[in-house]
Amino acid sequence: MIIRLALVACLSILPFAALHAQSANQQPTGTIDVTDTAEDDAAIAVRIRNILSELGGYEDVTVTVSSGIVTLRGTTLEAVQAARLNELASRVDGVVAIENEVSETTDVARRLDPALERFKKRMWQLVNYTPLLAVALLAFALVLALGIMIARMRNLWNRLAPNAFIADIYRQIIRLTFAIGGLVVALDILGATALLSTILGAAGIIGLAIGFAVRDTVENFIASVMLSIRQPFRPNDAIEIGGDEGKVIRLTSRATILLSYDGNHIRIPNSTVFKSRIVNFTRNPERRFVFDVGVGYGTDLAAAIKLATDTMNALPFVLDTPAVAIWTESLNGSDITLRMTAWINQGNTSLLAARGEAIRQILSAFEAAEIEMPEPTYRLLTRDIATTAVPTQAGHVTPVNDPSESPDVQAKAEHQLERIVKEEREVGGEEDLLKEDAPRE
Repeated sequence: MIIRLALVACLSILPFAALHAQSANQQPTGTIDVTDTAEDDAAIAVRIRNILSELGGYEDVTVTVSSGIVTLRGTTLEAVQAARLNELASRVDGVVAIENEVSETTDVARRLDPALERFKKRMWQLVNYTPLLAVALLAFALVLALGIMIARMRNLWNRLAPNAFIADIYRQIIRLTFAIGGLVVALDILGATALLSTILGAAGIIGLAIGFAVRDTVENFIASVMLSIRQPFRPNDAIEIGGDEGKVIRLTSRATILLSYDGNHIRIPNSTVFKSRIVNFTRNPERRFVFDVGVGYGTDLAAAIKLATDTMNALPFVLDTPAVAIWTESLNGSDITLRMTAWINQGNTSLLAARGEAIRQILSAFEAAEIEMPEPTYRLLTRDIATTAVPTQAGHVTPVNDPSESPDVQAKAEHQLERIVKEEREVGGEEDLLKEDAPRE
């Protein structure tokens, strides 16, 4: 195990050792002059010392030259500086070979001195930049204050926006725009505008990550914006969203709130509302009710339909236009289904009450005309039976109940719900994105 660890360590060190050897063995090339004088060696040494003194960081490096062979000894703060000596010495004319014995220093005091010098330099730069920094901060504050002042002009943005929610978004955009503008001005004064691209890039990456993390929230926010602009319904509208039916109380920045016909609050996320099928029953004041009546086989269907049509038309709450429509819907095992439809003005007539009264009147008229409305029956046949049609008794018979004297079918329950919705809107205290005078979708 120990041998294996030693091999791994050696293999990991080899690339770095090879790199160091490559840089350390960098030697001058070309032909070697046959002449060898002490003056040339002294000139080479002086030249290399002068170069190192100008560069800095080589104060502890000594240079000796003998027969064109340069020997470098001492220490430097960084290994890169020591490796660079080969390149510098090889460029001096007359150098035959280089012996680089310079190593990286481990003296703590020497290694801390450059950091302290850099810190002192930064502090002096900060002191010198203080007036300029104050001017940059003042410019940023002025631009930001201007943006905040413009954003607070509520009347302006309320007129430009379709509702208060969109107006608030406009104000937030104005504040953000002026804040970025102030930052650009401040950085331009400091001469650091290149830093702005880095800041905006980092902000974009962070915003993208946050967007993925809160995708549902962002989707719901966008749906709220679209619904507030489109306004597919109004307060007190009777609507159905994904099977939930009720009266609209309000539309907030997060959810659509309904009052069900049972008096319960239903909060539906706006993202669900935006993607769902919305049925608005209030948009058109005329509304149709439908019910089926079964009559027995052998009934004169034309006479039964005529009687039902006259009975429905005689009801005071049934509209003349669209007209009453009755047709044969299906043939069943023991009866024939007649489908009956009529229209009412749901603003003053209750749909359920009108439908119930229409059923009562049709049943009374059929009973008076002796039109059979059989229940499902089963017969057990033990021998062949010849069936004969039962003659119908349908005709123009006056119903037992007078349709003109129908009970009250006014939309009292619907008006009560409207009153509850109005009270909820007055005392709810929540934001509302719906406007009565907004254009309909």
